[in-house]
Amino acid sequence: MNTKHATARMRSLATELKELRAEAGFNTRDAAKLVGMSASTLNRLENGGKAIEPEDVSALCVAYKVTGPERDRLLSLSREQHLPGWWETTGTPLPQQLPALIRFEGEATRIVHASMLLVPGLLQIPEYTRAVMAAGDISEEDSEARVATRLGRQAILSKPRPPAYLAIIDEAALRRPVGGAAVMAAQVAHLIRSATRPHIDIRVLPFSAGPHTGLNGTYVVLEFTKARTIVHLEHKQSSLFLDAPEEVAPFQEATDSLVAKALGPGESQDFLASVAADYGKG
Repeated sequence: MNTKHATARMRSLATELKELRAEAGFNTRDAAKLVGMSASTLNRLENGGKAIEPEDVSALCVAYKVTGPERDRLLSLSREQHLPGWWETTGTPLPQQLPALIRFEGEATRIVHASMLLVPGLLQIPEYTRAVMAAGDISEEDSEARVATRLGRQAILSKPRPPAYLAIIDEAALRRPVGGAAVMAAQVAHLIRSATRPHIDIRVLPFSAGPHTGLNGTYVVLEFTKARTIVHLEHKQSSLFLDAPEEVAPFQEATDSLVAKALGPGESQDFLASVAADYGKG
């Protein structure tokens, strides 16, 4: 299975094993020798160019001293790596798929975030994120962990070769006073500044646009140079990666439809400025 057709599970597992090798202090040649495979084979495994058998995962876990629940999770991923899509439920403070999402964001060449209820996470200021967490009855300790994680994720938009980022934001997300008027004024001002960066495109869907396909829910599309496009969906206690082309296509079509309904870049900037001014009056 080549990288172009590798599933989200397979790509995540490959990256995790590469990171575990580095953390264990091994180069590719030494790690391969420990588990009885060639360095070229291990390279292919780590690059998602070859399916990773459970036996290989088990051997690598021994070499990297990975045990307990973490080993069990990696083995489970290897057994299910050929399955399309990837759905999980969680009761933990951070979603179980978050490490995979962070890796995919870092590898993506283009990210589209259609957000109907909240400002997209990659564009949130810390005060806004804290207010969202507080509204979800998340403890202060867990909230700070999520804020730190989100700020870390935002670094991908500032790296030397950042992905093209398109945020399609419904007016409802801009008008809801998360954290109060002062926080929203600062948040919208941050959106205005972000939109001046050449790789960031922010489009507003005003109420005047009427109903649109985005009302079915928020989604994120991640595109890659040499791998399948992935769609990420997240809910309160579950998250999902879609990677089968026939499942991804409707979201790509939805993006085209939303862009056609949304304000253009300049109009969106003017709209954001008017929203910021409204919050400034408060």
